[in-house]
Amino acid sequence: MKKIILSMVAVLAFGFANAQEQTKKGKWLVEANTNFGATQVGNTSFQLSSSDGDTQWNIGAEGGYFVADNLAVKAGLGYGDFGNTVFSYKLGAKYYLLNKFPLEASFTGASIEHARENPSYFGLQGGYAWFIGKNISLEPGLRYNISLNNDFYDDVFQLNIGFALHF
Repeated sequence: MKKIILSMVAVLAFGFANAQEQTKKGKWLVEANTNFGATQVGNTSFQLSSSDGDTQWNIGAEGGYFVADNLAVKAGLGYGDFGNTVFSYKLGAKYYLLNKFPLEASFTGASIEHARENPSYFGLQGGYAWFIGKNISLEPGLRYNISLNNDFYDDVFQLNIGFALHF
């Protein structure tokens, strides 16, 4: 039992040390996320859904630069079809608390073809960064998007699973 506990501590310590190296000032971050639960919220992730013969899709990515240890400034773009053509964007910051818990605050928006008003949101996100390789992390997270134009759009809750490359 003692060997198992010591082995687990060693694995966690190695993962923590690896994460510390990848979130240092001057490093780059490239992310691809999957999105569950939200559609027209300034979506910069991969999404595909079909209901009653109507297929909706989106493709996007995000990138960032660590301006300080554990703090990255990010931007993202997305393009999709939800019955109308949608171009999405995101600007924000991501902080890795204890090198393992990514916390993000960002502004997202979308330009929707033929929409009376385009949505814009302030989003807060938290999750866990599991470094599965030297430069790769798997980052499941929860996000809450607060609508900045409540007359047309509601607040939205999302579940994301992200894949990040650290350079």
